[in-house]
Amino acid sequence: MKAYRIRNKTLDFPLIQGGMGVGVSLGNLAGHVAKEGCMGVISGVQIGYRKEDFYRDNLRCNKEALKEEVQKARSISDNRGMVAVNIMVAGNQYEEMLKSALESGVDAIISGAGLPMAMPKIAQGYDVALAPIVSGGKAAKVVMNSWLRKENRFADFVVLEGRGAGGHLGFHRQEIDSPDMKLEKLLQEVLEVVKTFEDKKGSAIPVFIAGSVFDGYEMAYYAKRGAFGAQIGTRFIATYECDASEEFSKLICQAKKEDVIITQSPVGLPGRALKTKLLEQLEHDGRIPPKRCIDCLKPCNPTVTPYCISEALIQAAKGNIEQGLFFTGENVDRINKMYHVHDLIEELKTQWEETI
Repeated sequence: MKAYRIRNKTLDFPLIQGGMGVGVSLGNLAGHVAKEGCMGVISGVQIGYRKEDFYRDNLRCNKEALKEEVQKARSISDNRGMVAVNIMVAGNQYEEMLKSALESGVDAIISGAGLPMAMPKIAQGYDVALAPIVSGGKAAKVVMNSWLRKENRFADFVVLEGRGAGGHLGFHRQEIDSPDMKLEKLLQEVLEVVKTFEDKKGSAIPVFIAGSVFDGYEMAYYAKRGAFGAQIGTRFIATYECDASEEFSKLICQAKKEDVIITQSPVGLPGRALKTKLLEQLEHDGRIPPKRCIDCLKPCNPTVTPYCISEALIQAAKGNIEQGLFFTGENVDRINKMYHVHDLIEELKTQWEETI
């Protein structure tokens, strides 16, 4: 298999393991994915939740935990693949966590849940790959124009995340069911935009497709239509190396299509999750007032927010089925068994090779 170059690094296989927080993709999962020659991604969202002082000194705990998880991933990866961090634009600690990731020496930073306009300026002086997560051609054009105009910086790669993704979606609720939002159509939009920047840069800007890509056959399908590779998230929850609880993994393996719903997140975006007791209570009561606030999200007002999403995601990572929010991609019903990361990636590679 050929090598796939990203900035000054190479991947053996063009696969990104999606960043999943809170506590779903940390150093163990990301390290094992990188060890297979792919890009393992640590989620920076409230990454310090297991630390004793988390609620008293939230930022310090998050920064310390991020550096620890990057080091853990590095030690597992055997210097193969790439170790990346995913940081949400909507987080109140965005700049501080981005700086912490840069100081940790990660290979790449991926940023979404908003448009990461400030990322290139903050990353000045660091030899790191930068990538925005976009939901279509318009968002890609806005971000890449801003980066080039203000900082003379090109994206090192782009992640196009479609409406079938798990977690926060970059679409209005009514767009999620629209035929105009098909992943193949969005890919062509983004490729057209990226092409104009490739011409200016004089080299390729890889586009990774995400959001309902399930296997190597589907990866190859989109590769034949111009994608460099794919980002896959939910399938890695059903691995033994996943950093979330065993209960979370079991829930993913047992989920049926009718268990998946679109919910409105306090972030201000629709999100795809499993229908569990928390969301049923929310639907019945209208609101679950937060018991405490760590001021984690820019758009969130604790006096009116329907529930505390950070606490709900922390409970999910811990395996609390009653109080957890379990984000998932739309194809979760196709997952019915656990894998080791090595075996899952080998299966994806085999399917890719058969099709490509």
